[in-house]
Amino acid sequence: MKPKVIRSDAPRPLAHYSEGIVAGPFVFAAGQIASDYKTGIPPEARRDPAFPYYGSDIQRQTDYILKNLSMTFEAAGTSLDNVIKAQVFMADLDDFYAFDQVWKTHFKTPPPRTTVGTTGLLVPGCLVEIDLIGVVPDDTYRPEVISGEGTPRPLANYSEGVRVGPFVFAAGQIASDYKTGIPPEARRDPAFPYYGSDIQRQTDYILKNLSMTFEAAGTSLDNVIKAQVFMADLDDFYAFDQVWKTHFKTPPPRTTVGTTGLLVPGCLVEIDLIGVVP
Repeated sequence: MKPKVIRSDAPRPLAHYSEGIVAGPFVFAAGQIASDYKTGIPPEARRDPAFPYYGSDIQRQTDYILKNLSMTFEAAGTSLDNVIKAQVFMADLDDFYAFDQVWKTHFKTPPPRTTVGTTGLLVPGCLVEIDLIGVVPDDTYRPEVISGEGTPRPLANYSEGVRVGPFVFAAGQIASDYKTGIPPEARRDPAFPYYGSDIQRQTDYILKNLSMTFEAAGTSLDNVIKAQVFMADLDDFYAFDQVWKTHFKTPPPRTTVGTTGLLVPGCLVEIDLIGVVP
């Protein structure tokens, strides 16, 4: 399998990285921001200063980025319809709802997605960076949406998970039921505040839900091959890790970083997993 670099008519980055790579059936795109790398943020990605109340910066930036990513995927021989995993990094999570309204116009079936806050992006004024993985579908590698029985249904426009060939890509999950916020089983009882730990309860709640997602895909957490963890407070890490090890016989490779925020107030951690059906 020889990786092939993708080049489309999307803006050329200034820094030392490729726009994307095709490896076998998979397409790995670079994270994209709303910049032409010549003028900063181009006119089509921002409101006209003469008409500041017409349009929205986050919506224009999101649309600009996804149109460019569409060109990347087209150059790879596929389209946004075959995206199997998305990660979104936002400078201000208050922009999320407006972002999500544009997002759903670009995807027939929105892919699994992880969305977290970030301290900043590489071009001043950029509000969001979008990172996508997709496939060039064939008889073996054709995306199939996964929905676990009993798992919370997200409010936003994304799928719980996708199986493609032997691989499973789950959306990032937080400790929310998307009805009441953080449910009772994911937080300490206020009547007994010194019994239990919020980070441990949230971690356990998330991993139990992800276990149902992987079960619906025909596999289990024993077959997770990559994990990413986004934490609101890294001081919680040790307690988080004590719960983590109870859910994995062989802990998978993991990346753990701090984030400026998650999409439901009070959530302390978001967990993003990739696995296989062995």
